[in-house]
Amino acid sequence: MNDWQPSATLDTLRRRAALMARVRAFFTERDVLEVETPILGHAGSTDVHLASLSCQARTPAGAETLWLQTSPEFHMKRLLAAGAGPVFQIARSFRDGEVGRRHNIEFSMLEWYRPGWSLDQLIEETQQLIRTLLPDDPGPTQRHRYRALFARELSIDPFAVELDALRRLASATGGLDMSTAERDDCLDLLMSLVIEPTLGRDGIDVVLDYPASQAALARRHRDPEDGAWVASRFEVYLQGLELANGYDELTDAQEQRARFAEDNRARAQAGLPEVDVDQRLLAALEAGMPEGSGVALGLDRLIQLALGKSRIDEVMAFATPRC
Repeated sequence: MNDWQPSATLDTLRRRAALMARVRAFFTERDVLEVETPILGHAGSTDVHLASLSCQARTPAGAETLWLQTSPEFHMKRLLAAGAGPVFQIARSFRDGEVGRRHNIEFSMLEWYRPGWSLDQLIEETQQLIRTLLPDDPGPTQRHRYRALFARELSIDPFAVELDALRRLASATGGLDMSTAERDDCLDLLMSLVIEPTLGRDGIDVVLDYPASQAALARRHRDPEDGAWVASRFEVYLQGLELANGYDELTDAQEQRARFAEDNRARAQAGLPEVDVDQRLLAALEAGMPEGSGVALGLDRLIQLALGKSRIDEVMAFATPRC
């Protein structure tokens, strides 16, 4: 075999190690505890847009299905419920089928949680971390409402546009048949093809107030303009790349249980396999997870930008095709 050598050069891997040391120093200075949680768990992600990987394992309970974690979120929230306080982790995470210039099936996720913090506070810390790793000033940090971006780039209100009109627009934009697609699928396509490439070109762009249907594990709140429900979350973009996704964390166990169930119903309708729900996370929420905010950041992508690389595999020792 001729592809045994690393995907990244040894010099790049040394520079990567130095950047990761700076990440750890950033949180050590702020008295945030570094933790390690399992790569394998008894539950996967029910998110319709994520494909979890699983394996069969022999445990004290016998043969069981264990899931490779798409992020360390569920285990870290159990630590929060146990009273750990602010925590961070650089975790190996897995998402099936995601291989390309910006994706790899196995990747490094930087995730941290701040009990008692607002989204505004976490946005500020997130952009500070990004600036710490970049060699040059990326420019100012600017905030954009999700609806305002669609109005600016596509002249539509994503919350109010008729579904048939949205499907036609998505079909024409993506060159795909979106005639039976759900609203969020159309919006995601338009976001990725039209809006995301414009973001982070003149600084760090933060997108807020996503549709309530895209809240995932975040709270929801009312849009101050018209009272529509929106997701209490943000995403951070730089040079057209999505770097981070943050939530005002949902702490209501009953609501979280309902969202997991709805996800699996949506998966069934889409012909996707059901994913085991994390009952221990639900128990932790019932026991009382403190209110606060958390964010997941694609560390390989940030390192890619910091080192001026064009592909994510250029900053990985052995990307998926060579693993």
